[in-house]
Amino acid sequence: MSILYWEERKTLSINNSPEMHGIPRKAPTQEERDDSSLKAAKLRDLQSLLLHFHHNKIYTEEAIEISAKLLESNPEHYTAWNYRKLAVQHLLDRHQQNQLDSQSPQSILDDELILVENALKTNFKAYGAWHHRKWVLSKGHSSSDRELRLLGKFQKLDSRNFHAWNYRRFITELKKIPDEDELQYTTDMIYDNFSNYSAWHNRSMLLSKLLEKSAKGYEKRENVLSEEFEFVRNALFTDPDDQSGWFYHSWLLGQTLKREPLFLSSSPPHGSNLSLSIDKPYRERHFPLILYFSEAVGGVSSSTVNVEYFYDGGDGLIWFPLAANKLGFSQAWLTYIKYPLDTLESFHVKVTIAQFPGIISSSGMPCSRSCYIYFTASICLNNQEDSELQTTHKISWNEENIKPHSTHPEDANLLASLCKLDITKENKPTTPMLCMETISNEIACSRELLLSSNCKIGKLTLARLLVAHNTLITYGCMDSGTEANYEEILALYHDLMKMDPAHIGYYEDEYSLVLMKQLTPNTESLLKLCGNYQELSSPSISSYTSVRLKGLSLSRVSCLEHLLWVQMLDLSNNKLRSIEGLEALQQLSCLKLSNNRLSSFTALEPLKMLNSLRVLDVSYNEIGAHTIDTRRYLCSSPLNSTTGSKWQSKIFTDGDADLKHFWYAYLLFRDLNLVQLDIVGNAVVDERLKAFLVKLMPALKWFDGESCH
Repeated sequence: MSILYWEERKTLSINNSPEMHGIPRKAPTQEERDDSSLKAAKLRDLQSLLLHFHHNKIYTEEAIEISAKLLESNPEHYTAWNYRKLAVQHLLDRHQQNQLDSQSPQSILDDELILVENALKTNFKAYGAWHHRKWVLSKGHSSSDRELRLLGKFQKLDSRNFHAWNYRRFITELKKIPDEDELQYTTDMIYDNFSNYSAWHNRSMLLSKLLEKSAKGYEKRENVLSEEFEFVRNALFTDPDDQSGWFYHSWLLGQTLKREPLFLSSSPPHGSNLSLSIDKPYRERHFPLILYFSEAVGGVSSSTVNVEYFYDGGDGLIWFPLAANKLGFSQAWLTYIKYPLDTLESFHVKVTIAQFPGIISSSGMPCSRSCYIYFTASICLNNQEDSELQTTHKISWNEENIKPHSTHPEDANLLASLCKLDITKENKPTTPMLCMETISNEIACSRELLLSSNCKIGKLTLARLLVAHNTLITYGCMDSGTEANYEEILALYHDLMKMDPAHIGYYEDEYSLVLMKQLTPNTESLLKLCGNYQELSSPSISSYTSVRLKGLSLSRVSCLEHLLWVQMLDLSNNKLRSIEGLEALQQLSCLKLSNNRLSSFTALEPLKMLNSLRVLDVSYNEIGAHTIDTRRYLCSSPLNSTTGSKWQSKIFTDGDADLKHFWYAYLLFRDLNLVQLDIVGNAVVDERLKAFLVKLMPALKWFDGESCH
């Protein structure tokens, strides 16, 4: 078989090259339309014949030839490629059984390679053609050297085609070519064209393998990454507006910061005395236990976390990830600790995290440092009259009802015991000095580059570098004495919102993350946001520990490891489109979300995990103002079959017209035990909805400021 001469397809290569993107297509002439119609008719005839052969398992020479004609005209016809595999396997099996003398296995497979080449001439980005070529090579009768020569010619014409690079990885693995040799190949290709996205991507894959196995010359991870930063810098300074090098730079940053996850805080907090108030004795109850990590982790279970207390050894505890990603990894993990009420004596709880291996981050780093927390739980009986008064009194959210925390040492120490986990010095991770030096050097280079080029991706990279630098400082990785820099990062994201309004949602989220870190870095800063809510008109009502985060332009919430103890949270007058993460605030009783950008009831799904929530204000949002609910399939509903056993489809046939009309409201509020709800100012609100919600929640006492009874 001859090598495919891609030089004959230069015109096709140019027409499909990325440099042609953005050029508007010309309207076809009548002659071109007639020609297209004729080709379409021929293709339909070939497709009909192919399906007939496929369904009836006909693998004659004529049938195979017709499938070849179809694929040469339309390489995207996956059914035709599948038919070819069955036909070829049929011929190979016949040859093995000595029923076929006309063709050898080599010639049969060579014909397939020729077919693939002809198909790729029509469209060299056809997935089916490349997959079929891999399948042919896997049979073991073809020359991988010939394939490399083919790829060499092809990549000269289109060096960025990711199909060819993917196929190259397949061939190099087949030939067992050393990763070091392929890494040098990517170097040559990048020097030939700095804008080669696929070469940069392949380089990251090769380096990942070399670093993971600590190959010769790659044992010192920090040194290798430092050299790579210097290598990619050449591309960045050559053409700052080209994004290919910046993507690789971002990957390098992630590798530099790759470290094991830290256990940050818990609820109940370390060293606290938890009061378990009850109205009347039952045989058994439970309270929530939250563990919060520095990044999303998996593997939290009774095998990796040991809970010791007098009633149960904790072996049967089931841990749930809160706001988990698609792989089930989460920063916050929840379980419920049962306790009996046949005694009112205090008891101690000790929780040992990572006692055994198994907790791992989404980046593959294990949590190897075992640490523990302990707290005391006290059981006391509530006065029934006080309990009823607490649940029926209206929360006004007035500023005069919130008493600020003082800066006295006793207040600071109290708050520190609530929101800080005392990780002993030996449990603190250490960061090599070279890592900090590398990040600092990249920050300096990025600033230098931005002096001559005001490119948006350069600003974004500098912001990410500064965030990384702050992270190394904040988690106490080293005693550098350097203070975290937040103002510069916020200014960069503010500039990016103006420069790139198409991605303003992303920049707003990143801005919010940085702002929350700036507001909650230490006890002194937290004290400025905290207070005790006490209703002045009813001093007998128990107070709530309150945090006010209103009017900060937040589009998402973060840094919740510092807020697990919060009972009352004011997030009004922000830009919140989601409240993902609030599931971790298991002590939250009162939540104000008025004047935000929440667009649907499904955006409020995290509230279903807050068993203590009694007061909710979602007034003046955008619920019902959008015809498409973009969060519908991110949350449980009958449409995606993830609501579990609670959902009963027969409710739609019970004749309740309001239930059919407000079923998303039903899915949310049926699981909430609210006594006060404010929902006015949303497009979805009308008298029917209000009547429906009052009927759905019999415990509701106050609705939109008015008494329900």
